[in-house]
Amino acid sequence: MSEPVNASNEVPNNDPLSKHHKPSGFSDGIAFWLTRLLRFFADTFFAKRYGHRAVVLETVAAVPGMVGGMVRHMRSLRRLEDDREWIHTLLEEAENERMHLMTFIEVAQPNLLERIIILLAQGIFFTFFLLLYVISGRTAHRLVGYFEEEAVYSYTEYLSEVDSGRLENVPAPQIAIDYWNLPADATLRDVIIVVREDEAGHRDVNHRFADSFNQ
Repeated sequence: MSEPVNASNEVPNNDPLSKHHKPSGFSDGIAFWLTRLLRFFADTFFAKRYGHRAVVLETVAAVPGMVGGMVRHMRSLRRLEDDREWIHTLLEEAENERMHLMTFIEVAQPNLLERIIILLAQGIFFTFFLLLYVISGRTAHRLVGYFEEEAVYSYTEYLSEVDSGRLENVPAPQIAIDYWNLPADATLRDVIIVVREDEAGHRDVNHRFADSFNQ
């Protein structure tokens, strides 16, 4: 789980944060292809409206950490075993993703259709992910790992649009400045960079958690 970081570092063109975990076995394959399917729908609906994409997708992105933390919390109570690292990490991830949402709401206000999509997507995904986590925690964490790979890619594209001038580099919302300890004159570009680093951290943690089920 990545902590809020300072956005003073530039993101080189060679995209050093981009990584891909090669699927291994049936479980990984299911997670990977489901991610690709959802990516197709996101690309089709949002195209290059990256601010609106972030608002809708971050409402879903905050679900896995909360669900995983809840399931492992209840398991810890039943088994009388400590599960501190997993529970705290997953709940911190959920809160971090929620702050992404609170930030991008200031950048791109969702319209009525997007608000309806948010309600439907969150309800459906919460139910689906809860069942998946109970059935196969490994697949659930791998799915999130692949989701975060796509998130890093999407925010890299968002950054490119800002750098090219196709999207305005507006001032950073105050909520982002306070959360990530950004300079007072921080911009949207700075916000995208720190959010992208958060997503890369979530990606690595969830792939690591998924790998731990093989041990």
